[in-house]
Amino acid sequence: MAQVPVQPPASRVRAIDWLRGLAVLLMIQTHALGLLRADLRLGAGFDALQWLDGLVAPAFILAAGFSMALTQVRAATAAGTADARRRRMLKTLRRIGEVLLVGTLINWMWFPIFREPRWILRMDILQCIGLSLLIAFPLLFALASRPRALRWTALLLAAAAFGAAPFAESLGPPWEGVLNQRADAVFPLLPWGGYVYLGAAVGSATAEKGPRGAALWLAALAGTGILVWVATPWFAAAYPPHEFWVTNPANAARRWTQVCLVALVLLIVEQRVPGAWRSSAPLRFLEVFGMSSLAGYFFHQALLFYRVLGFSFEARWGKSASWPQYWALTLLLIACTFALTWVTDGVYRVVDRRVSAA
Repeated sequence: MAQVPVQPPASRVRAIDWLRGLAVLLMIQTHALGLLRADLRLGAGFDALQWLDGLVAPAFILAAGFSMALTQVRAATAAGTADARRRRMLKTLRRIGEVLLVGTLINWMWFPIFREPRWILRMDILQCIGLSLLIAFPLLFALASRPRALRWTALLLAAAAFGAAPFAESLGPPWEGVLNQRADAVFPLLPWGGYVYLGAAVGSATAEKGPRGAALWLAALAGTGILVWVATPWFAAAYPPHEFWVTNPANAARRWTQVCLVALVLLIVEQRVPGAWRSSAPLRFLEVFGMSSLAGYFFHQALLFYRVLGFSFEARWGKSASWPQYWALTLLLIACTFALTWVTDGVYRVVDRRVSAA
């Protein structure tokens, strides 16, 4: 297959950074709901908040797949020697390893992994992202110089992940807890890995055709999602009994449609709305979380749940806050997470430059 001309590497796609930054902020907010009194978790306002929070994980996961495919295609275009390809491969594997390592640290904070090693393998959102990227990495790497083939392959992987999810619900060992939500898994590969591959398809289109390619593919995925969403009764009846709101492709379509439309709006704003707001403090604040989302995820979890000298947000205020207290504590948690993320981002950039140079 002939190689398709790809645009030279450009600056970051800020719209995806904004999407990821918003996802991290909402993730902090939704995890902080554990501080709220149980009797306040009801009503139209709380239900609306839950609906918004339901978009956090798909946005976070989709953005991870987007970034991986974008960097792979751009690097393949810029790097022509075998040694450069080897360095790119090793750097990508290191990034995936970092995601899995932080996921393991999160499991360590929550569970006694040394007394019960099974908790090391618990599937949460970072394990889902890391394993999904690791599974697809050979294809991403091999097809990076052919972005058209890469994105259609990624799209097929996404369709397989969403389409097979209802059948995987009943699987036992050794697949339970990896392909389904049994054995305490929160984000199993099916269906959540599908969002990684949807993001990879959009990332490949962006690397090849720039913002226009991103807009076309986001709009196409949203349109496809609407068609699947409308066909909900057919998809519900097409499978044996299953948890519709967990594994059905129509439910996944609702989520990816909403995420793609949000990303499309952010992309239009990035491309069409000039002004000094682009260098404003609030936007820089958002982009810190967008560019260092892994650190933001880790630190807010640690501040919320991991006790240091007996203190954590959950230990001090868990299930006891009123709504005003909840919002004040959430803002404090965001501020603390931002400070730690900002410092870590600076240190990481220095270390990353030195490792890359070595």
